Amino acid sequence: MKKSVIFCCAALALAVIAPVHADGRLDKIKSSGEIALGHRDTSIPFSYLDDSQKPIGYSMDICYRVIEAVKAKLGMDKINVKLVPVTSSTRIPLLANGTVDLNCGSSTNNQERQAQVTFAPTTFVTATRFVSKKSAGYNDLADLKGKTVVSTAGTSNIRWLTDANDEQKLGMKIIPTKDHAEAFLTVNNGRAAAFFMDDILLAGLVATSRNPADWAISKKAYTVEPYAIMEPKDDPEFKKVVDDAIIAMMKDGTLATMYKKWFESPVPPKNVNLNWPMSDQLKRVVAHPTDSPDPNDYK
Repeated sequence: MKKSVIFCCAALALAVIAPVHADGRLDKIKSSGEIALGHRDTSIPFSYLDDSQKPIGYSMDICYRVIEAVKAKLGMDKINVKLVPVTSSTRIPLLANGTVDLNCGSSTNNQERQAQVTFAPTTFVTATRFVSKKSAGYNDLADLKGKTVVSTAGTSNIRWLTDANDEQKLGMKIIPTKDHAEAFLTVNNGRAAAFFMDDILLAGLVATSRNPADWAISKKAYTVEPYAIMEPKDDPEFKKVVDDAIIAMMKDGTLATMYKKWFESPVPPKNVNLNWPMSDQLKRVVAHPTDSPDPNDYK
């Protein structure tokens, strides 16, 4: 094979694996005049659709404040915001390939995901639990032995559930669903006994359901899940702008105000109040910001 052909093949291979925006997201945003935010449809109250199909929530508010910091950094009066719907399964690929610049949802920061993306400082701390019909009387994993259960595809919860099922030989049949709303419906219509997910997301689904009193969330926490805005990997300049903006929100009380708005006040579309006070874990993070993926750092 001629050297020129070898060179062309090598160049093509590098082009395939190279980052979509080699110059970084700030350069891409500056040149395009646009920033793309990944949002969820049913992650109440972090990122979900209101009655007019507009994405709203705690994580969306944080991302919009970050955009103000990006505008200041780039010296731009206006940046167009492109809203891109993502699921648990698509959020990482779309961020990695440049379709999305920030994922504004309910994403757990863990070591496995750090290989593909990075995370801003933690803005919520939750835990894996399960929801089931109160009449069923399920309290722990042992009660679900041999049962059909459900979790959302692409989440850390379904990965943990699969491992626990194997390790403890529980014989559960695990159904993966595309989103949280579908998983909740699967339990509601009797196709599954329980839905395993982050407790705050379960609380949001129960609170906005037709009959909240029919549901029970397990008391035992099975994992620790630090949530953060998901960022592109290997882009330190963009990460610094995002992280500094979030840390500033923590220091000046803006984040606490956002928290009260979404977790301790009535929220649309049904004006339910989750009554979910800020945990001691999150209070420590606000006082000492961290982007650590290690659950032990939050205990």
